[in-house]
Amino acid sequence: MNRFKTSKFKNTTPKIAKKDGWISNVRAGSFTSQGNHIKSSTRLVAFNTDQAGGGMLGLTSVEPGSDGKWTVTVIPCHADLITDLDFSPFDDNLLATCSADETVKLWRVCEPEQKQPGGAEVTLCPGEGRLELVAFHPTSSGLLAVGSTKTAQLWDTSRQQSPLAALEPHGDQLQSLSWKQDGSLLASSCKDKKLRVFDPRAQLKPVQSAQGLQSNKDSRILWVKDSDHILTTGFDQMRGREVRLWDSRKLGSSLGSANLGTSNGTLMPLFDPDSGLLTVSGMGDSVIDCFEVSATEPFLSQVSHCLTEAPTRGVAMVPKLALDVLSCEVMRVLQLTDSFIVPINYHVPRKSGQEFHADLYPDTLGRTAAMSAAEWWKGGEKQVEKVSVNPSNHQKPNNAKPANQTPAKKELPSGRSKEEAPVRGCSTSSSPLSSPSSSAAPSRSPSSTSGLSSGFLPSPSQSAKAISSMLGPSSKFRHLQGAVLHRDTHFTNLKGLNLTTPGECDGFCANRHRVAVPLATAGGQIAIFELSQAGKLADTGLPTIQNSVNVADFSWDPFNSHRLVVAGDDAKIRVWQVPEGGLTETLTEPETILQGHTEKIYSVKFHPLASGLLASSSYDQTVRLWNLESGDEVKALRGHQDQIFGMAWSPDGKLLATVCKDGKLRIYDPRKSADPVQEGAGPEGHRGARVVWVCDGKYLMVSGFDSRSERTLYLHSVESLSSGAIASAPTDVSPSTLIPFYDPDTSVVILTGKGDTRVYIFEIVPEAPYFLECASFNSSEPHKGLAFLPKTECVVQEVEVARGLRLSKTSIEPVAFRVPRVRKEFFQDDVYPDTAVWWESSLTASAWLAGSDGKHQSISLKPKDMTPVSEAPKEVQVRKYLPSSHYLEEKTDEQKKDELLSAMIGKLGNMDDNPLPQESFQGVEDDEWGD
Repeated sequence: MNRFKTSKFKNTTPKIAKKDGWISNVRAGSFTSQGNHIKSSTRLVAFNTDQAGGGMLGLTSVEPGSDGKWTVTVIPCHADLITDLDFSPFDDNLLATCSADETVKLWRVCEPEQKQPGGAEVTLCPGEGRLELVAFHPTSSGLLAVGSTKTAQLWDTSRQQSPLAALEPHGDQLQSLSWKQDGSLLASSCKDKKLRVFDPRAQLKPVQSAQGLQSNKDSRILWVKDSDHILTTGFDQMRGREVRLWDSRKLGSSLGSANLGTSNGTLMPLFDPDSGLLTVSGMGDSVIDCFEVSATEPFLSQVSHCLTEAPTRGVAMVPKLALDVLSCEVMRVLQLTDSFIVPINYHVPRKSGQEFHADLYPDTLGRTAAMSAAEWWKGGEKQVEKVSVNPSNHQKPNNAKPANQTPAKKELPSGRSKEEAPVRGCSTSSSPLSSPSSSAAPSRSPSSTSGLSSGFLPSPSQSAKAISSMLGPSSKFRHLQGAVLHRDTHFTNLKGLNLTTPGECDGFCANRHRVAVPLATAGGQIAIFELSQAGKLADTGLPTIQNSVNVADFSWDPFNSHRLVVAGDDAKIRVWQVPEGGLTETLTEPETILQGHTEKIYSVKFHPLASGLLASSSYDQTVRLWNLESGDEVKALRGHQDQIFGMAWSPDGKLLATVCKDGKLRIYDPRKSADPVQEGAGPEGHRGARVVWVCDGKYLMVSGFDSRSERTLYLHSVESLSSGAIASAPTDVSPSTLIPFYDPDTSVVILTGKGDTRVYIFEIVPEAPYFLECASFNSSEPHKGLAFLPKTECVVQEVEVARGLRLSKTSIEPVAFRVPRVRKEFFQDDVYPDTAVWWESSLTASAWLAGSDGKHQSISLKPKDMTPVSEAPKEVQVRKYLPSSHYLEEKTDEQKKDELLSAMIGKLGNMDDNPLPQESFQGVEDDEWGD
């Protein structure tokens, strides 16, 4: 019997959306990786974009907005090419990405028109080199399969330090991974031409293995049909593209094969287990084929052959719950091209409109995870419950769709109450990982939800607790927001800036009263701007400090806001005194000149407690200490074998740490020895580094480069420096060194490089995972430096924890870093502990050199008129409940017209209180008004 003739899908017709229905503003590029370039959930579409070398991810929605258009946004995700991505089957907003930067990240993405999270929910570091594949488990929440070059690992994302299991290495490049639909087995294809089936809970070796592929080029693998069969795509011995079907229980020979012609493009298969339909397109092809898969001959029956207008860069299948079932849409494929995403709808030609054709739509997998990753690993066999896609008795979504489509209605997964149904935006889910974080943008109003909406809005604290319990430590500063202050506070019309200061120099420096900026003019000139006199600068006649030689580094004295120390190319340190009120004329004579170094100076650092005590590092490979009051060199530290990248005093002022190009991190006790008291391995890269003391001086954080020139943060224990870094956090690939600013009150470190547009923020904690990534701040144009002001300059009423100055090519802009809080009328004492009065010295340089130790006084930042939030009355949590009839009730056209008319009348009524502009004019005769 010819099965093809009796198939209900035999006349299925693909329909390419009209061009005005294509998603534009897409820059896909042509990347080489083993994974997907585009993926879809029921609401969102993520795809690779060629911006930033592939480290960026494009995001759009499955359905257009109310104006019939799609919004496309771009999210910075990785420091290198994104090689694969996958949406959670239980949460439309939970996206996993893996990258050539050797990390896996989980993102809680929002609707593309909303603000996206500044950082990943979870970052995993498998430590197996470049990662190629990532796949969510089909039945368990928080469980990932991650493929690197030759190995596959299983990760429970609630245990981020180590994988659940590392499977036996493959013989060559791992090319594809696929979970069995019931989640029990994992299949892989490899460049060594072998197919492997793993039962990870039973053993790490494959339970089935066979030399099944004819070519080692670009194979893909999928579980199909009744989940006992595996389908592979690849190449035969004659380089022809082929599709093969296998019985997973005996991989010795395939059940059948089909040839799809000759081409070099990798075949990308998509399979719908409900209908048994398979679509195949090749990389660079302008055709998409659709087949019906059968376990008997003919195992592939062609259903359609769709010619497209542009070459394919990737394909994705939209989940069944998002389809328009009333128009008999049985499948929707999204084709990623160089510049567009093209929707292709597959319809069975039947009468459509009001009738639901149950024979086309068997129950499909629901959206509720059957178990957790831990339960599965312990042997759980629960399966995801299936749900009907019959739209009867359910509300149509209000999402706008193209004119030729009817909005799809969806039934909730069984066992899920109406109160648990997510609103559109950053959704909730039964998956532990997918509890909405406070970083999510606010959900849309219930009127714009898809499917049934919840009348109960859960409290944010419940969500935060769920995330904290499943994902481990969570920073209270994770959503720290950077905001450029009003233009009235900017210095504009800057001209002639020196943009080529050495890498060891921060670029410019500031204190609470003034800022110093180097100029590119001859003589090493430095401009001084009073912060109280912001505005547009004059074109000419700017008084400066005439340093006479090029500036290598410079720093304000923390205890004397008028004293500026400048290190020059001539191995001399000049001490300048800026008069009260700022410069009114050019300064040409320094207060003091310090001489002792024999070669160019790298950097200068003031002691944090002793007044007039300065440290300097030089090309002569020494660090020298100076007493500014006497003008004498008092100590010379040795032991460096190469360029000194950076140095930092400990918070108590007893020790000095340095990081050097010779690959060493050193700690000195200058009063006891000229040699280091500890040494340890520093960053592997030799392009530059900075060091800062963190966590009450118990750890050293180093920002540097790894062996692949990727910018990385390292954490070292001061007690065991020789043991090497105890933790690291890769950031991105860029030539400039990340310059850190550390706030000891919050343990937040803020980092950026000269020429960057992104500012990284981490909270550092003294236990695993050590680095808690927070939301980053991005600027529209590259900055030349970022300097920070004392904590007393922060506006505590706005929960501002850091105030920086951003130097661009033509301006200086204040940037406030704020913690988003609701009850800002109270003093947030959990964010503002008593702060050290570090702008006042506790002893003199001579006293420190003689062996005395000092300590800063502390003050409270609490304004007198504010009550600490810890003493504030507790808010009564009120459940915001609206009856389900509010959402389920279909409104008639007359009701909608009445509501619109009432709204317009109300708006006009409000205008009565606001007089027109001409009503305020006095002394104008009526006949003078124009007609």
